Amino acid sequence: MKDLIELMAKTLVEDPLAVSVEEKQVDDVTVYELRVAEKDLGRVIGREGRIAKAMRVIARSAAARMGKKATIEIID
Repeated sequence: MKDLIELMAKTLVEDPLAVSVEEKQVDDVTVYELRVAEKDLGRVIGREGRIAKAMRVIARSAAARMGKKATIEIID
C-alpha cells in the first residue's frame, strides 16, 4: 500500500526524489503521511482538493480489499 501511494505521488510531482510516505497506526486505521517538496504541494492536492480526494479513495478501496482501513494525510 505504501508503494502504491508513493507511486501515485511520484507521477504527479516535478521532484520525485522528495516524495516520502510514512505509515502510522491510529486505532484501527492505517494513516499514511505523504510528504512532498513545497513547490509540489499544489500538484498533489489539486484544485479544490480533487487529486487528494481521489488518492484517498484509491487507498481506502485498496485497504478495504484487504479487510483494513486506511487514509492519506498530506503533510506540509
